[in-house]
Amino acid sequence: MHISEMFRLVRGTGHILDVLDVLHRDQVALSIHDGAFSAMDLTARHPRTGELLSTVKFMVQTLAAAGELQRDLQRELTYDGLRAAEAKGSEGGRRPAVPTAKTDTVHASYLEGRSIAVLARDHGVSRGAIRTAVADLLPDHTAIEEDSPAPELPVTLDMPGKVADFLRTSALDDVERAAPDQGVTVRRGQGYTLRVSAVPAVHRGLLARCQPLDGSHGAPAVPAQRKARREYENRVSTLGAPA
Repeated sequence: MHISEMFRLVRGTGHILDVLDVLHRDQVALSIHDGAFSAMDLTARHPRTGELLSTVKFMVQTLAAAGELQRDLQRELTYDGLRAAEAKGSEGGRRPAVPTAKTDTVHASYLEGRSIAVLARDHGVSRGAIRTAVADLLPDHTAIEEDSPAPELPVTLDMPGKVADFLRTSALDDVERAAPDQGVTVRRGQGYTLRVSAVPAVHRGLLARCQPLDGSHGAPAVPAQRKARREYENRVSTLGAPA
């Protein structure tokens, strides 16, 4: 298995050793091309016990903890920057292709009968940018607003740690991956839960992704993992059926 750097395969210290054990059990070689782990032999094990060498285990845990701290700090700094920008009145997001100062001119020209194609050529932008600038003047603008459903708002749910660990090693799309990555870890005794904020559709998608925890294709379910999945399922079910 070839990966660019270790954190493309794992997301924290909670399950990195488990991943290495699985690779060793299945006799899968691991090649890491970049980062601190690229200089380490992660296959070094004791000749008698077959366990990961204590020095390798220590370095893996140390480097993984440092990487997790770096990601957490980056996330915190990003949120601090967003809050500071909001305090200054910045709305964030992509700037419109048609500057606000030219919007009135574009509106007036459109009302005078100039086509969207001509306006796009005159202002050096795409036709889509012009349609966005004059969206409130288009004939079907009101109908679109009336027929469109209300956008879903993010909902915060506690995801059991065993579910979070499984999802971090699963193939997720960008939106699904961002939800647990931005979650807040809450320690509970020997385990933890991940406080995840996402729209209901994303929660339902993550729940569907962890269906294998119930066991499938001859692979017996681990009772603790199955219980964790059902806890998350109970919490997602409180969101109601999708519209």
